[in-house]
Amino acid sequence: MTFADLALSPSLIEVCGFAEPTPIQREAIPAILKGRDVLGIARTGSGKTAGYLLPILQRLSKQGLAKHREPSVLILVPTRELADQVHHVARKFLTALESPLRCRAVFGGVSLNRQMQEMGRVDLLVATPGRLLDLLRKNAFRLSAVKTLVLDEADKMLNLGFQDELEQVRSLLPVPCQTLLFSASASQILSEQLHQAVVIQIEDEEGQKALIEQRAYAVSAERKGPFLRYLIKQGELQQVLVFVSSTLSGDRVLNKLSKNGISAALIHSKMSQGGRRESLADFQSGKVRVLVATDLLSRGIDIQELPCVINYELPRSPKDYLHRIGRTGRAEQSGQAISLITPEERHHFKIIQKKMGKRVELLDGSEVNLHGY
Repeated sequence: MTFADLALSPSLIEVCGFAEPTPIQREAIPAILKGRDVLGIARTGSGKTAGYLLPILQRLSKQGLAKHREPSVLILVPTRELADQVHHVARKFLTALESPLRCRAVFGGVSLNRQMQEMGRVDLLVATPGRLLDLLRKNAFRLSAVKTLVLDEADKMLNLGFQDELEQVRSLLPVPCQTLLFSASASQILSEQLHQAVVIQIEDEEGQKALIEQRAYAVSAERKGPFLRYLIKQGELQQVLVFVSSTLSGDRVLNKLSKNGISAALIHSKMSQGGRRESLADFQSGKVRVLVATDLLSRGIDIQELPCVINYELPRSPKDYLHRIGRTGRAEQSGQAISLITPEERHHFKIIQKKMGKRVELLDGSEVNLHGY
């Protein structure tokens, strides 16, 4: 199947960047073009963002421009970084199309007044729920003309404290309103959100799983830092994403890497938005070889051809483990996912493997000579 078979316009096909539609795109695009509600579940890196943006932009281009401060499409996301990314992809499509449609992104960490001033006419609005409600309270715009609502990373939004905010937003939307939920993980709470929706669940194929080589090393807590530096230096890793469980751990790891001559940047929720953007940009451009991050970056962020992810500390949730390692092995590129496991973490790692349905060999890291690391 080609994109032309999906009834997309030739100009959109030209700018989408895919040679042929991915499985989630093949199923979602026709349903969205028909105005159906959709629940789409597919692994990270499967093309979900383009899967909803392409048909939405095609429909927007045919229905005319939005009125002043009355967006036609609302896309809600859980993090500032994902809002930035979705906005970037939408702008890329619109710029290539030379379309008069306008896209804006609003999220915390930047001036509320400036976002109010820049609102004007917006056809497609990407937002985090908290900042969206802040702007609505200031009468910066109205939701009465929204025809399509998208929840990206919907499972995270519905499970991690966004539910009250989402209910407030949805109470302001007109009825009917096309609703699209996209997620990398299935859950009961997702299935309860939509009735008579087209449910699309793309099972991960063995070939896709094989793109990520998973390894784990048993190490003591005091050897974790030197072992991390050993892996980076001995493996000559030039671009590696290191996940930690807290901002405090992130600060410590960054400090140790920098002191040992490894260029690194940090990103976590306590940093300013400008600082977070700078860290991500430095990593994506290759200015630094290591990005240390909390689970803020485990969802939705697309880093092209990322070769390696290291779990310095395990996440609490097995689902978050899958999202973390899913930052590599994307777009048919192979990748490595390495985990450092202390004796205290072994039981939890067994639970993660059971939930994942895959055994990861635990290698002995105690005999590695870490002198000088």
